[in-house]
Order: sequence, then C-alpha cells, then structure tokens
Amino acid sequence: MDKKPTNPNPKDRAATSRLDLSLFPATARAYGALALTEGDCKYGGYNWRDASACASVYYSAASRHLEKWYNGEECDDKTGVPHLASALASIAVLIDASECGKLTDDRPPVAPVQEMLARMEYLVARLHTLFPEGPVRHTEAGKSIAP
Repeated sequence: MDKKPTNPNPKDRAATSRLDLSLFPATARAYGALALTEGDCKYGGYNWRDASACASVYYSAASRHLEKWYNGEECDDKTGVPHLASALASIAVLIDASECGKLTDDRPPVAPVQEMLARMEYLVARLHTLFPEGPVRHTEAGKSIAP
C-alpha cells in the first residue's frame, strides 16, 4: 500500500526563511540574563537606552571579563556572576545600544588591522614551516597539547 505524499505545512516553508532564534543556546541566554540582572540591580535595566552607552566602556568591560576568564578565574569574587556571562552581557548592550541608536561611538580612528593581520598570518605560516616539530604547548590543566 502506497502512502500518499504529505504536503508540507505552508507555515513550515515560511519559517525556514526566517531567523532561527532557536540556534542561540539557552545556556548562553541564561548567562547573559544573569549578568544583565546584576546590571539591573546596580544601574537599572535598559539604562543605556535612556542615557546611551559608550562603546569603549562596554568593549573594555567585555575584554576584562574575557581576560579574567581566560586566566582561569571563572566568576566574579564579589557577585559570583561568571565572567563569560558578564562579557556576553557587555556585548549584548553594545549590540542593543547600536541597534537602538543609543551607542556613543568613541572608538579610536580606524587602523589597517585587517591588512596587518594578513601580514601576521603569513609570518605565522612561515614560523610553522621553520619549526615544524616545535615543543608542545603547556596548559593549566597540566596536559600538553600540540600547537
């Protein structure tokens, strides 16, 4: 007995052309919400939409939290909020402020970063050619890994 082919739901077809918000992990949303809750308690939620946000302030905050996390510090000592959460929240504020027209763009004048990175990548490739059997990279976990 042959099954009659089912017609796809027209809503399903339309949904495939839309931004799939389910791709952003709930774990990351929870982290961001936790850090924004801290900001709500300290400064008031969505304060940047009223007052604006300086790009350099939130970029610096995100960078500090990432550096602390990368250096092995998981959470802020005082609040217990994970540094990755705070970095994510800082980036979220930058995005929201930019989209809402509330970003004070105090970034420095543009430098030729893309061209410089391309030159550096060439040199990295050259270094790997010169030292193909270099030593292993050491990690905090005590496991050495190949670079």
